[in-house]
Amino acid sequence: MKKIGIIANKGKPEARIVARELLYLLEDRGAEVFLDEHIASDLGRAELGTTVEGIGKQADLVCVLGGDGTLLGIARQLAGRSLPVLGINLGTLGFLSEAEPENLQHAVDNLLLGKYDIEERTMLEATLVRKEVSLGTYTAMNDIGIAKGSFCRIIQCAVYLDNAYVATFSGDGVIVSTPTGSTAYSLSAGGPIVAPNVDMLLLTPVAPHSLTARPMVLSGNEVIRIEVDAVHQEMGLSIDGQFGYRLEGGDQIFIKKSPYVTPLIKWKTGGFFEAIRTKLQGEWE
Repeated sequence: MKKIGIIANKGKPEARIVARELLYLLEDRGAEVFLDEHIASDLGRAELGTTVEGIGKQADLVCVLGGDGTLLGIARQLAGRSLPVLGINLGTLGFLSEAEPENLQHAVDNLLLGKYDIEERTMLEATLVRKEVSLGTYTAMNDIGIAKGSFCRIIQCAVYLDNAYVATFSGDGVIVSTPTGSTAYSLSAGGPIVAPNVDMLLLTPVAPHSLTARPMVLSGNEVIRIEVDAVHQEMGLSIDGQFGYRLEGGDQIFIKKSPYVTPLIKWKTGGFFEAIRTKLQGEWE
């Protein structure tokens, strides 16, 4: 019997409807279902409710209902669990999602019959160090961003690779991305699209004040160290663009490939470049 978790973003208007239908389809086919406690009571099935951590411990795989932001947040919470994740898109782009609400029955059949592949997506680990004291270590699936405040002057980001000096970028900041994150913030800043199976880290300057500053593809086995400075204190560190921390001049951010990966469930047809063509076609056609 398959044990399947359902986590839904309650902020999406259709989340409750899709979650109820998904629950029915899974139980009708004999699966054991665990519901995110925040939606279990809404569906009248409080007895199935548990925490995200509880789902991570008990389920064989998890269905995440929401947009890419929802999936990124759950991936961070489940880091280290090696729990396969199926994204069911309730957002706009849904680049990380593999299923749409109108094809739920097809998705459930594929899940229960094992008709899917697993793509292990690289994650990042970032440690913020201030005056030689570590203030925290954070995990990201898409990217780590270092940026100036909305109305401030430029910041300087001195970049080192395994302690070898690379360059200092002056501008709005820099982004360090995984291949998965190459189609997110980095793409809008002029970075390249990278296939998800490439072992690398991507460094993309944001609005650099230089004609020679360009995105860089770096080894996935090295540590990127970024030291920030500015004449103001309006700088921030962002994790997958979802939450952040105020930075100060002289702060150092150490970024490397995380020991954790996110296993994404993908159908055996289609693939990464079909998703590129269909979901980014507005820019390509």
